[in-house]
Amino acid sequence: MMRIGHGYDVHKLVKGRKLFLGGVEIANDGVGLLGHSDADVLLHAVSDALLGAAALGDIGAHFPDTDARYKDADSLELLREVVRLLKQKGYAVVNIDATVLAQAPKLAPYIQKMRENIAHACKVATDAVSVKATTEEGLGFTGAKQGIAAHAVCLLEAEKRIRFI
Repeated sequence: MMRIGHGYDVHKLVKGRKLFLGGVEIANDGVGLLGHSDADVLLHAVSDALLGAAALGDIGAHFPDTDARYKDADSLELLREVVRLLKQKGYAVVNIDATVLAQAPKLAPYIQKMRENIAHACKVATDAVSVKATTEEGLGFTGAKQGIAAHAVCLLEAEKRIRFI
């Protein structure tokens, strides 16, 4: 049995923070994403897609920003924990397709490493993970360089049959 999930995340860009996307630190003139954790919108969207496909809530329920344990947390570690939760529930990741919406910086040089990081955390082959980046042609908050957003969809396979009512 297969399950589909969708995730979305957005964070504001601010000075004085490092920029992490897909578990990769990206040079961006001292401008990064504001958040309780490392604010990696790509990994947060992927985590939410996976949790949603398994009907396990969202990352805020599992890693609340009110919990000091997650202050400046590495989102790759959080994603690994999500995958552990999925395995406990009998799910395995089949594939992930994600899109980052950012006017700047250019992300093409980092995409392959992002794919590898996500694949490793999710225990799948790199060719099961797609990461794309797009601008919004100067439109909206991402186009104005006020923030970065990400969407992700995933497919899970149930290792055991789930009973329907």
